[in-house]
Amino acid sequence: MARSHLTLAALATSAVSGLDVVRSTPFTAGGAGDFDSALLTTRDGRELLVRVPTTQAAESEQSADLVALRALSTGIRSRLPFQVPEFLGQAPIKPTRGFVYGHVPGRVISLDEIPAGDGLARSIGAAVSAVHSLPTGFVADAGLPVLSAAEIHSQTAALIDRAAATALVPSLLLSRWEEALDDASLWQFQPAVVNGAVQASSFLVDGDDVTGMIGWSELRVADPAHDLHWVLGARAEHVAESVFRAYNQAHHVTVDRQLKQRALLYAELEIARWLLHGTDTRNQGIIDDAVNMLSALVDTVRADEGQRIAHETLPVMDVDQVEEMLDSRPQPTVSPDGARDASGVRAPDQSPTRSSSE
Repeated sequence: MARSHLTLAALATSAVSGLDVVRSTPFTAGGAGDFDSALLTTRDGRELLVRVPTTQAAESEQSADLVALRALSTGIRSRLPFQVPEFLGQAPIKPTRGFVYGHVPGRVISLDEIPAGDGLARSIGAAVSAVHSLPTGFVADAGLPVLSAAEIHSQTAALIDRAAATALVPSLLLSRWEEALDDASLWQFQPAVVNGAVQASSFLVDGDDVTGMIGWSELRVADPAHDLHWVLGARAEHVAESVFRAYNQAHHVTVDRQLKQRALLYAELEIARWLLHGTDTRNQGIIDDAVNMLSALVDTVRADEGQRIAHETLPVMDVDQVEEMLDSRPQPTVSPDGARDASGVRAPDQSPTRSSSE
């Protein structure tokens, strides 16, 4: 039985010393039944959110989320163009614990609500880029995972091996994924700070602006592509292209040319994860659902035989194009003594390949 918002308000007053609640309402935005939640208003006008997990999985997620939120110090948060929930206190409520946070304003969205173009898609791309631009040291200091590119490759290979062992993954997909694993150029990337669990509902928005990001339980240093694979399932044309373009424009480091290809691989492997969840829990409904999704993915891949998960290369230029490029570059100035000055300096519900060729 769900706990009432009045019960949750009383819990919050025991979790946060001196809290004076004048109003409480049920809170369901973005929820999937894993938490009993209430939105509270205090006498001084603050809005708070109190949540109590209703499942063991939700309890584990909330505990991991707390570790991440504590790692995101005031200094780290100041580098982000959006708000992150602030943990305020906790209190026991059998058989678990309730947590109280500062409420981050904004509307939870679905993937289908994100239009292409320079509006919300651009804000989302910039938000993910800001996370990936954070210094990695605070993650290690908090004892959270810090993975190398080689470790990420090994984990991906292990996932594919486990999926193959079920004998339920079509051979076309296994060959496709193994080919991506064997492409060494695809795995030459610099790990970065990632949220690790990004999906459309991770973003709180106001119009075309991202106001907040929630769900930090998978915070770590890992492959930036993990935070972007979800957008490849967008039904609307050019949404993924808009997000990736905004991400690259906002990311002030060397562009990772293989980012989208790895994101595509991870998007497809989400179905493999769903399949393994079904086999691990012996849930035939989930297994059947995953098998149907894999079958649909096979149809999508076959419909575009030229589309491979392979590294992108720079276009090959002929002699005239090379000369034109060199002529257009700024030339270094030469000082009287002959010395040259410097010339200038992120269960799958859509087919991930639908937007991947944009």
